[in-house]
Amino acid sequence: MVKKDNGKWRICIDFTDLNKACPKDNFPLPRIDQFIDATASHELLSFMDAFSGYNQIRMHPNDQKKTTFITDCDLYCYKVMPFGLKNVGATYQRLVNEVFKNQLERNVEAYIGDMLVKSIKAEHHLIDLKEVFGTLRKYKMKLNPTKCTFGVGSGKFRGFMVTQRWIEANPEKIQAILDMQSP
Repeated sequence: MVKKDNGKWRICIDFTDLNKACPKDNFPLPRIDQFIDATASHELLSFMDAFSGYNQIRMHPNDQKKTTFITDCDLYCYKVMPFGLKNVGATYQRLVNEVFKNQLERNVEAYIGDMLVKSIKAEHHLIDLKEVFGTLRKYKMKLNPTKCTFGVGSGKFRGFMVTQRWIEANPEKIQAILDMQSP
């Protein structure tokens, strides 16, 4: 068990042997620079995070036994995709690309479990959000409300500050440099 930043616990299983036996899924993840560029000049943004993203994908019944792990009490296996498997990022990105295929680059950008709803005009943002929520509801995808921010002009996304003007340095990431004493 590993404690997460929010104080909750995450089960960590060593899938080293399983990952060695699995072929690499070379499905491409979005390039973060293109992703960030695509949000420039949008008046309103909403930042959303999938709730336990990988765990929203069910494991194929034939593959569940491959995730078996032992505790002091019993043997268990995952029925949903666990954190730590070799291809979870590619699998999740493929899912998100399929789910949002009619919206990507138009009013949504998605990087694995992080989604950004963007609206060129502020007055269209509620319409864009309604469309995205409809898509999420259709595919029974859940969001983590503690990690969502709606209807803002800027925000943090994957370590970057995204604004309607462009991209800026995240103050949290550069604080040590700002606080550094002059030699």
